Amino acid sequence: MSDKLKVLFLCTGNSCRSHMAEGWARHLKDDVIEAYSAGIETHGLNPNAVKVMAEAGVDITGQRSKNVSELMHLPLDYVVTVCGHAHEACPVFGGNAKVAHVGFDDPPARAQAAKTDQQALDCYRRVRDEIRRFVEKLPGALMGEEGNR
Repeated sequence: MSDKLKVLFLCTGNSCRSHMAEGWARHLKDDVIEAYSAGIETHGLNPNAVKVMAEAGVDITGQRSKNVSELMHLPLDYVVTVCGHAHEACPVFGGNAKVAHVGFDDPPARAQAAKTDQQALDCYRRVRDEIRRFVEKLPGALMGEEGNR
């Protein structure tokens, strides 16, 4: 039996932010966190998320877009919603799972206003780096971010 905290990163479509968070958690905190990601819906793995994570030395190509219903059976410790819609639509998990909301901007939405491909990727890079800073503070950061579920 693992002593690692089981943490699910939940987003609307499990295509970008939640995958970045899972990737960072596996890369930086694999010794203390068993990371998962899922979405309220499934939109596929965003290629720009894959690209900017690879730039930072994190390979998320083995991850796939999953619906949260696929993971409802897991005995989770925390569910971290990384976007407002996922937080509002977050299902109730059994057991002792605590819900924490830590919202990040949506890179694809921000990238729509970009005038060049580099500017678009910069939107992804900024969010990637914000998520990394959050994950670096885990698991301690969750203690102060718990939701009311």
